[in-house]
Amino acid sequence: MLAKYHVEYAMNLGRNAHVLEHGYRLHAIRHEGVELSRAESDKLVKTAAGILAARHLCASLGIKPEEEHFRFGFTA
Repeated sequence: MLAKYHVEYAMNLGRNAHVLEHGYRLHAIRHEGVELSRAESDKLVKTAAGILAARHLCASLGIKPEEEHFRFGFTA
């Protein structure tokens, strides 16, 4: 069974981090084995970046996701 999404990216060796947090180069995003169009992959990356930003704001400011959404509008 194929996973719904598969992300191919290049890593910098010696660093232990997530793809978006440290700017690893994304090569392809596939959904059920088919590469997404540029618009679809951009939308997915934009959503992931918003979620990541919201998590960092909540952790840095010590606030709940509801307050973060009210103040900054990242989380859905």
